[in-house]
Amino acid sequence: MTYEEIIKKHILTNNSQIVLIILDGLGDIPHPDFDKKTPLEYAATPNLDYLAKNSMLGRIHPILPGITPGSGPAHLAVFGYDPLQHQIGRGVLEALGLDIKLKPNDIAARSNFASMDTKGIITDRRAGRIKDDKADALCELISSVSEIDGVRIKIKPGKEHRFVTVFSSETKELGSLISDTDPLHDDLPIQKAAGNNESSQFLADIVNKFTERGMELLKNEHPANAFLMRGFSSKPRILSIRDKYKLEAAAIAAYPMYRGIASLLGFSILPSAESIEELFEVYRKNSNKYNYFYIHIKGTDKAGEDGDFSGKVKCIESVDRALPHLLSKLPDVLCITGDHSSPALMHSHSWHPVPVLIHGKYCGFDPTQRFTESDSITGGLGDFESKYLMGLLLANAGRLQKFGA
Repeated sequence: MTYEEIIKKHILTNNSQIVLIILDGLGDIPHPDFDKKTPLEYAATPNLDYLAKNSMLGRIHPILPGITPGSGPAHLAVFGYDPLQHQIGRGVLEALGLDIKLKPNDIAARSNFASMDTKGIITDRRAGRIKDDKADALCELISSVSEIDGVRIKIKPGKEHRFVTVFSSETKELGSLISDTDPLHDDLPIQKAAGNNESSQFLADIVNKFTERGMELLKNEHPANAFLMRGFSSKPRILSIRDKYKLEAAAIAAYPMYRGIASLLGFSILPSAESIEELFEVYRKNSNKYNYFYIHIKGTDKAGEDGDFSGKVKCIESVDRALPHLLSKLPDVLCITGDHSSPALMHSHSWHPVPVLIHGKYCGFDPTQRFTESDSITGGLGDFESKYLMGLLLANAGRLQKFGA
């Protein structure tokens, strides 16, 4: 019997409530220019420190030690879905997050504008994080390429430099086993898409033609004179969080990808907000309607990927200042963690474990004094894979019965 099967067999229902706060990309490593501290260690966080003294800390590995995760599998894991068993493409998550209704033969790709030099080398994969209105105009421009070889192409803008591309056909089978055109690092050329089977190669050829035509339209646009695509995927079938854990779950997230994965798992998607205080206010206003809340905060990941140590510190301190607003409606179980690490020193996701804090009536507490990477090493929860986090939250909420006689 697998861990997931044991959990499902022993689920209980009661009136307890769980709140999971994800500071995206929270984990970090010591930075030589900031007293060899991480952003969590450098930040002033009196409210998080208070919680740490009255909670249990530990570290989670999103996938396995040494494996750097994407945001999709990292989130699946903290929601209690084994990311090695449930692999979902980024394109689908972005599309669902933008309320795009995908048909079975539709293939979606996560897309983003980028900066390219005269030699065809990508100099900035995010085009300086252009503003939404600029990206909207560019999406409209390349949307003029709406059909290639009988395959319809639909573009929908997301946040900043991001957009979604959906390929659909009623006469041709479209495969999703397609390599990315995104090189995933600056100072590299755009990649040619290639398919792993006949239907995927057919669509890969469409993708390459679309890239060529779209780039011609963007050639005089700066800084966004190119675009990249990755995560080609179709909509999978997956058990909802209600059926899996008997939870009425709600998601509070601003960015499409995170709304998308929550939607795919059957969360109710609540109105979003720009500030952290407003995110917590959405929880307060809806706290009596659901027994599981997922609150997503993007700023930590954004700063980490930009190499902005101070910006990551600022976001963490903003969360800390807003925390009393949430704690005034303290749930039975509160968990604060990240989906993965995004060290500012590395400008990217990484394999490093992520600090996790669990607070509740029955969780106990350990000698830790602050919610930091160094404190979490000695925390009572120890180190474990993210996919086991849901079991701990359910247990602390009294939602798991005894195993065996």
